Amino acid sequence: MKAIQVKQPGGPEVMELTELPVPQPKANEAVVKLAASGVNFIDVYQREGRYKIPLPSVLGQEGAGTITAVGADVKSVKTGDRVAWTGILGSYAEYAAVTADRLVPIPSGVSDQQAAAAMLQGMTAHYLAYDTYPLKHGETALIHAAAGGVGLLLVQMAHNVGARVIATVSTDQKAKLAREAGADEIILYTKFDFEAETKRLTGGKGVDVVYDSVGKTTFEKGLNILRPRGMMALFGGSSGAVPPFDPIVLTQKGSLFLTRPSLANYIATREELVARSSAVFGMMAAGKLKFRIEHTYPLADAQQAHHDLEGRKTTGKLLLIP
Repeated sequence: MKAIQVKQPGGPEVMELTELPVPQPKANEAVVKLAASGVNFIDVYQREGRYKIPLPSVLGQEGAGTITAVGADVKSVKTGDRVAWTGILGSYAEYAAVTADRLVPIPSGVSDQQAAAAMLQGMTAHYLAYDTYPLKHGETALIHAAAGGVGLLLVQMAHNVGARVIATVSTDQKAKLAREAGADEIILYTKFDFEAETKRLTGGKGVDVVYDSVGKTTFEKGLNILRPRGMMALFGGSSGAVPPFDPIVLTQKGSLFLTRPSLANYIATREELVARSSAVFGMMAAGKLKFRIEHTYPLADAQQAHHDLEGRKTTGKLLLIP
């Protein structure tokens, strides 16, 4: 089978299209023929070596497709089932062996591409809006990178619960997408200082929560726009890692809360994984959550997909098609 493998950390050029044996399932695994693989910033972090993975490895943390074989102990799924998953390496390939209890069924009415797009980013937006800081009607959230994959979904979920959404974006085109997703206020951070604009928009009171996937370039100002006892949910670092800082800063700025959540901790059990994925698929089926699949690339073009993602040129979801 064809697969995208990395043997050493580095830039997109370290990803190699290679031939590997089709995996055989262990007793607790199922082998899936992939229809689509999600491209995410965690793949970039793992490729760079910021997040350590064993090398050599096949990249990719998210996929969807059809089961072709199951291990001897597997009872939860069977050959022919359409399934999706996230959080397990190996989806940049034509086939992947996945622990069976991490697979979720794809309901009718949801395509394989939609399912691959929904798993990591959809469930990330879901835990942020419903668990990390459970947004309530009338509260105000600032969402960075609001036209990105998670951003557009998070804007929709926040809008659906009746929160006021302040969205930061870099271009007029992205502003239009964020507005269509339900953002109430748009800040073009390339033209305006988002800290000053947010303070103006909130009458100096600040926001209840900042959802930040950008990191280094937005973190400090993000703390400055929180109301007393507000929360910063830092769930990514597309601009780089946040430097170390003294927690006393949180006291000085109003007894703030800071969390660095990860999807893995919000789908740790089979029950929570199924419940969260079902909630996201349900929102899709009800028309309350629209996924923007911006671009699909052949598996061989994985390097280009990473170039586009890191260049902040993209909106919505990127997929690789084996």
